[in-house]
Amino acid sequence: MKKHLPNAVTCLNLFSGCLALCHIFAGELETAAYFVGLAAVFDFFDGLLARALHVSSPIGKDLDSLADMVSFGVVPGAFLFDLLRQAGADLPTWLPYVGFLVTVFSALRLAKFNNDTRQSDSFIGLPTPACTLVVASLPLIMAHDDLGITKLILNPWLLLALTVILSGLLVAELPLFALKFKSFRWQDNQVRFIFLLLSVGLLLVLGAAAIPLIILLYVLLSLLTRAKTA
Repeated sequence: MKKHLPNAVTCLNLFSGCLALCHIFAGELETAAYFVGLAAVFDFFDGLLARALHVSSPIGKDLDSLADMVSFGVVPGAFLFDLLRQAGADLPTWLPYVGFLVTVFSALRLAKFNNDTRQSDSFIGLPTPACTLVVASLPLIMAHDDLGITKLILNPWLLLALTVILSGLLVAELPLFALKFKSFRWQDNQVRFIFLLLSVGLLLVLGAAAIPLIILLYVLLSLLTRAKTA
């Protein structure tokens, strides 16, 4: 029974991604963003559970990638498509489809991950959940806009630039640490603990607006860690 538990959690990730898509199609982007957050929680715990129970398997790895392709591949593309449609009626009708570049590069990212032996304990390129959390944070920021930046978010050129930057980061040869704890000793997980503490602080102060900053912090801490060990 226990060998099926991680796969069941992975399926909950996939189901959450499907629900997010349904709400995007209905124009309910804020609700969709919450389902993305739920999918990210399930995605984190399926691997944690598999390692804790010592039940990792090739099927589990493939299922995880298939679920991620929906929740963190198709979903961010659909978000960007809808946001670009909102950005202005005077845009060319084909332009919102550019948002699905993130979906294409997410597929490439996941395929690379499954075949890259360097990524067993760390990542090369931005993980698809991190990319999706950046995109999904935009409707949340707009829904609770205390900073008056909704107009900036719905600037089509900003959205297109974000699409291109995220697509590039997904497949970049960029070494990033993974939030995989083999122990909870400070010495072994210093960068992870610092990242988590700073992330919680940013979330408490800025709310959803902190999410893009947290992903930027993740990249910067990874680069600093890499530079110290080089």
